[in-house]
Amino acid sequence: MIEMEPIAFVRSERAEPIDDNWNSVRAYVELADGYGVECLEGLSDFSHAEILYFFHQVNPAKIVCGAEHPRENPSWPKVGIFAQRKKARPNRIGATIAKIERVEGRRVYLSSFDAIDGTPVLDIKPVFREYLPRDVGQPTWVAELMRKYW
Repeated sequence: MIEMEPIAFVRSERAEPIDDNWNSVRAYVELADGYGVECLEGLSDFSHAEILYFFHQVNPAKIVCGAEHPRENPSWPKVGIFAQRKKARPNRIGATIAKIERVEGRRVYLSSFDAIDGTPVLDIKPVFREYLPRDVGQPTWVAELMRKYW
């Protein structure tokens, strides 16, 4: 058993988990009680942060452990849950690399961030160029799926 407490919560204009047009959504992450501004010191020197969060609105009975068509689209191949980024994952953990717009007090304002209002945040990590892959390969269906995502 692993237990975690949220270190922050998402505050967003979007309250429903709609899959597309995330670039039009304004959002920030606000530290939970017990985490002071010193936790964010130096974060504004980075352009991006990786936000790890918990898909709190996913019904545990709907968790996927096998293979499905992404977004239930039969024109895309069936792939396993670990070959897609579906929210109904076994541990319901989401991860997004978002652009840091600014840090103010206990808030980190973000763009290109796809978590809904009230989402519990598990961790915030600055993005180091050295951790990013040099060359990313992916199947063609992913580009189709992501065409309107941002």
